[in-house]
Amino acid sequence: MGQRIVTGVVAGAAFLVLLWLGGWYYSLMLAVLALIGFHEFVKLNKLPALRADVLCGFAATLLLSLPRLPFEWTTPSAEAVAWILMFVLLSATVFSKNRITLEHSALLFIGAFYIGLGFRYMAATRDLPHGMFWPLLVFFCIWASDAGAYFVGKAIGRTKLWPAISPNKTVEGALGGLVIALAISLVFAIVWPDWIGYGTAIGIALAAAIAGQLGDLIQSAYKRFRGVKDSGNLLPGHGGVLDRTDSWLIVFPLVHLLGLI
Repeated sequence: MGQRIVTGVVAGAAFLVLLWLGGWYYSLMLAVLALIGFHEFVKLNKLPALRADVLCGFAATLLLSLPRLPFEWTTPSAEAVAWILMFVLLSATVFSKNRITLEHSALLFIGAFYIGLGFRYMAATRDLPHGMFWPLLVFFCIWASDAGAYFVGKAIGRTKLWPAISPNKTVEGALGGLVIALAISLVFAIVWPDWIGYGTAIGIALAAAIAGQLGDLIQSAYKRFRGVKDSGNLLPGHGGVLDRTDSWLIVFPLVHLLGLI
């Protein structure tokens, strides 16, 4: 537990400093995290990291995770990256004479978009008006939901939420996390009423709590299917990048697609 706390404090402080600095400091950190996360995804699926199709997945993840490129280069759209990656991966099955299988190509395609787009929306949120307001609101709602679900579940949790996937999660904990996320978002709306209305604040809290916990379950289900406890060991006591960002990867794209921010 001590190692977990120390790692959490140090990593959290570094993350918040880079979030505060914004610009390329924050964007490059997210791009590095995206590449590490994709590497964890590749290892989970027991694919060779240096194979041509996997390297294309790394390249697509990097392009997707960056909302803008340096030196005023034109940033390719997500649709363009999707089509090019699909074409390359499908072509790889032909040129490799099916040594690279359609299943491998599909996994790499999903992994690149699941991870790359998630981090892209995190970076884009920092570039919105009012600087840190929107990313902090979304992160605080996600973290409040996680903490609330854990502590409320420990205190009064009785009804298992999804024992086949995550045996420690409870319905009571999930509801507790939702309530605390709502409280945090409403505080933002009260303190900054000119920037966010109550309806939007509630919508973001619901997305953070419900979709965030579902994102956690998605990663838990995948790890259980692959027979591993953690996606990696980058963060002692916390696992890998995907273990820490599974909720973020779902929530940030969702709040944008729903038009909440």
